[in-house]
Amino acid sequence: MQEISWSDFEKVLLVAGTVTRVEAFPEARTPAWKVWVDFGDYGEKKTSARIADLYRADDLVGRQVIGVLNFPDKQIGPFRSEFLLTGFHTDDGVVLAAVERPVPNGTRLA
Repeated sequence: MQEISWSDFEKVLLVAGTVTRVEAFPEARTPAWKVWVDFGDYGEKKTSARIADLYRADDLVGRQVIGVLNFPDKQIGPFRSEFLLTGFHTDDGVVLAAVERPVPNGTRLA
């Protein structure tokens, strides 16, 4: 594992936001959702997330999540992903990284 400096970590914009909408993504090669998140002052952003194995759409709306906002957009089939939703790969699927208690949308991870 390569060590990074604090200034390297500060370059990654990890921000809390609240899921506002979730839609099916039938064109995805692996089970996925289209997810929209309100990141406060950073605005609402959308992403494709391969989390359908463990999360239903109804379970996600209103939930706070953590996103990386300063990666370049990525085209995923017919959908443009604007941020990376963070989580942990497990044998059962991706487990979302979670906020331990509510914080204002747009709060940056420190």
